[in-house]
Amino acid sequence: MSCLKIEFVLVVKLLIFICSMFCIAKTSMSSKIIGAETDFFSNLAVDAVMKIKQEKDGKVKYPIGNIHILKCHGKSSTDSELIDGFALNNTRASQAMPNTVLPMPGNDKVKVACLDFNLQKHKMQMGVQMVVTDTKQVEEIRQRELDITRDKIEKIIASGARVILTTKGIDDLCMKYFIEAGAMAVRRVKIEDMRRIAKATGAGIVVTMSDIDGNEVFDPANLGECERVSEERVGDGELIYIRGCKSSAACTIVLRGANEFFLDEMDRALHDSLCVVRRIVENTSLVAGGGAVEAALCMHLDSWATSMGTRESLAVQQFAEALMVIPRTLTINSAHDATELVSQLRSYHHTSQSVEGKENYRFMGLDLHKGEVINNMDMGVIEPAISKIKSLRFATEAAISILRIDDMVKLNAHQDQQQQQR
Repeated sequence: MSCLKIEFVLVVKLLIFICSMFCIAKTSMSSKIIGAETDFFSNLAVDAVMKIKQEKDGKVKYPIGNIHILKCHGKSSTDSELIDGFALNNTRASQAMPNTVLPMPGNDKVKVACLDFNLQKHKMQMGVQMVVTDTKQVEEIRQRELDITRDKIEKIIASGARVILTTKGIDDLCMKYFIEAGAMAVRRVKIEDMRRIAKATGAGIVVTMSDIDGNEVFDPANLGECERVSEERVGDGELIYIRGCKSSAACTIVLRGANEFFLDEMDRALHDSLCVVRRIVENTSLVAGGGAVEAALCMHLDSWATSMGTRESLAVQQFAEALMVIPRTLTINSAHDATELVSQLRSYHHTSQSVEGKENYRFMGLDLHKGEVINNMDMGVIEPAISKIKSLRFATEAAISILRIDDMVKLNAHQDQQQQQR
């Protein structure tokens, strides 16, 4: 029975923690342009963060950089989707290439090559001089250049690569060989996207095919793996979808919206929410929002200042008073009576710290929709504790830096006017 009780408690704690992640994502979005669709985007943000979980040296990290966000015009914001893999804002180098690449018979993965050099016809280096006595020799030189280019492409294909991505260009001659081999080639990939793809598929970015001996080889160990690569139409254009990557610690969010301005605002709001969710899953400590923390600290410092008996109590009182600027500003911005709501908030927190049995009042904060004081912990208006700690620490350090300034250089306005008149 004791084991069942422990398991039940753990399950309840896990459910509470998951609910808190959704609540904290909603809190960060509530005042932004996607505030009307907080349920949809909070699920999107939490799912994206949980997909990029990584364990290194016994520590769990959630690198937000592994979440790629693409913006596509068309449809409504709720048509945005989370891709388990990587979506690339590029198209095939040629329409004759297959628009879907699946594993070959006998293989369970599609091999992906990530290149950082041009795939163009080989040309003789500048400064090389050759004595040609016959026109046939010129044709042989051109044919040799074609053969070198063909050999380079064949070595890439022979390594097993079915999808070739490069940050540079691909000319028509190289496209011909890729089309004949039934491979998909994508050019002009951004280097930032290439790094993400390499990390997701387990590929190595190849910058040259030359080895120590001066020969051109392509090592199959540099190939990445995925389950499927396809070009799909999204909105007014096409995207390359790389699904089922070797590393699950990568995902893509495709945002849909009416115009560029709306998509940019969605991107910023979603990024803020992703950062907040990462904070809570990495630190697992929460506080009530809506000015509850500031009010509780203010009342605690006020009571501490009255017991000091030195001039330092004046500084503590001013620090406590400065904390109430945040709930007061929140109330003013929501067009409510700041004096009334802040007074009620102070009263609740004074009661929680001075009356036994009323400790639950420490979660009381502002409800800016209805213009009243409520229990924000019960309502799901929460914030990461680490964010509050850092905000208070940085604000205190800034105030100390300003107070340490004991000299000021000021220009004499009267002398400046005289110089201008002259």
